[in-house]
Amino acid sequence: QVQLQQSGPGLVKPSQTLALTCTVSGGSITTYPYYWSWIRQPPGKGLEWIGYIAYNGSTYYSPSLKTRTSISRDNAKNTVYLQMNSLKPEDTAVYYCNARGVTTTLEFLEVWGQGTLVTVSS
Repeated sequence: QVQLQQSGPGLVKPSQTLALTCTVSGGSITTYPYYWSWIRQPPGKGLEWIGYIAYNGSTYYSPSLKTRTSISRDNAKNTVYLQMNSLKPEDTAVYYCNARGVTTTLEFLEVWGQGTLVTVSS
């Protein structure tokens, strides 16, 4: 069973860089056809998709965040990373790691990390 464990700071100052980690257990991040996304939810607002890194290492980002965001991975550590630069107060949100894929029994699978509240404030 795939499980996602997030880690990272809860408070970041404006203009600084956010770095979050999503450690995966119960499955490999290189397994076809899994996609590993980062999604956030600002206070009182809906979910906003940030981007993903696919099983083959390809990445895709939300156009509105593309210039400030990088998603990477360490296959040996089975870990996915989010880096977001030049943070602003409006980047304050709960950030989630998310996995989507299809199992060997052809069942759709979606798993969420526990979420990390990131507050951007001086």
